[in-house]
Amino acid sequence: MSDKLPLTSKKSQTKSEEYVAPRKPVALISVSDKTNIIELGQALKNKEYTLIASGGTAALLRDNNVKVTEVSDITKFEEMLGGRVKTLHPAIHAGILARNEDLEEMESLDFNLIDIVIVNLYPFDKVIKGDGKINHEKAIDNIDIGGVALLRAGAKNYERVSMSRISSMARFRNNDIDSRSEDGRVIQQQTARSASSTRLTESHQARRNNFLARMAFEQTASYDESISGYMRRQFVTNGKRQLPLKYGTNPHQKEEAELFAVQQDMPIKVLNGSPGYINILDGLNAWQLVSEIAYATNLPAAASFKHVSPAGAAVGLPLTDAEAQACMVKDLNLEKNKPSLAAAYSRARGADRMSSFGDFIALSEKCDELTAKVINREVSDGVIAPDYDEAALSILAKKKNGNYTVLKIDPKYLPSEDEVRTVFGLKLKQKRNNAVINAEIFQNIVSQNTHLPKNVIDDLIVASIAVKYTQSNSVCFALNGQVIGIGAGQQSRIHCTRLAGEKAVNW
Repeated sequence: MSDKLPLTSKKSQTKSEEYVAPRKPVALISVSDKTNIIELGQALKNKEYTLIASGGTAALLRDNNVKVTEVSDITKFEEMLGGRVKTLHPAIHAGILARNEDLEEMESLDFNLIDIVIVNLYPFDKVIKGDGKINHEKAIDNIDIGGVALLRAGAKNYERVSMSRISSMARFRNNDIDSRSEDGRVIQQQTARSASSTRLTESHQARRNNFLARMAFEQTASYDESISGYMRRQFVTNGKRQLPLKYGTNPHQKEEAELFAVQQDMPIKVLNGSPGYINILDGLNAWQLVSEIAYATNLPAAASFKHVSPAGAAVGLPLTDAEAQACMVKDLNLEKNKPSLAAAYSRARGADRMSSFGDFIALSEKCDELTAKVINREVSDGVIAPDYDEAALSILAKKKNGNYTVLKIDPKYLPSEDEVRTVFGLKLKQKRNNAVINAEIFQNIVSQNTHLPKNVIDDLIVASIAVKYTQSNSVCFALNGQVIGIGAGQQSRIHCTRLAGEKAVNW
């Protein structure tokens, strides 16, 4: 069929007014999975829709006695490049994107309006997640361009156009659309416009089209995310945008475990070893903790993290002989006259040595040789810092038979204000916890004694920031610039207090 599809039927003059008969509605079908497409086409024809379809779909419909107009008859171009270019043409996209106020321009161009867009996309996910080795050429061929463009065009013009991401779940009864399926409901409600007995209210149709537009954009976003993830894993091997992880939360969760950055370079470099999922969570949270403590107190800071909560955190105040003995660093001759990074980690690790066993470490400043020596004698999974001395890196790189994880983070990196995570297939979104904890928030002193010395304020800062990065519920005791007892992740605040208190007494 190559005749022009009328925007409206011809006008006829009556005694009272000029009458314009309603035009015949048009449905565009462009599908990769053609399951149920014959039944769908027949059902639409029964509702007096004119069908437009791309080559393979049109041939299938025609072979089954469903009258259809090929896309190439509308565009006046045959499919090109082995089918890579089919629907990408102004005659198609103008038909979808045209608004009511565009009718005159559409008539001047001799273009048709399209009312329903029925699309499913090339099965890219299925191709890259199939059994065996991925065929890269096949993966590239299954990146849908035209279908995505059709969905986005229809979604943009949602006030006039309805969409269906038709799937094999669509059902049909007696050559009609079964409204019990999602695809069936979409098409039933759209086609009901022309039947006065079942006409949808304008508000209901508007709500339905709003929903369809959102679903279309969500699908194309998910589709693009899958493609970008595949491309990232295939081509970005230098760590600038993606880091492969040893495994996920558990060792059996190895497939596609990765850390990646979107539209920016990775702020982390792996200098040694191979981090796992929990290592990254510990490292990123611990880094935020120590950088905030260091900024608020103007002292070097360190943290000992285990399973996404701090086991210890401290600033680098010089240790007394008794503290050095308790922290098991008396033989290392730490600085006794000024703060040091080595003292900060010795305090952070020494407060609760049992909980810190196998920790992930964060340092607020460049790791020096002495701090590396303190770390080297402890059982630990890894460390994150803004930089490392050559001697320090040499010591750390030999730890755990050369497998010790050493991460370098850009201290100037600022994350997005939004945090998004996926739980059980559902996405959670919130604003990042950017609450600032510093000396100023402890100015409102309600006790009779209104003087707080700097060392007490520093203790309050250390405790408060440690709690900020501890799984709730949590209670923290701090003394001499270090956490001496922390109760984390307990359902009962009473138990948190008891746990933190017991650790503080032990210290």
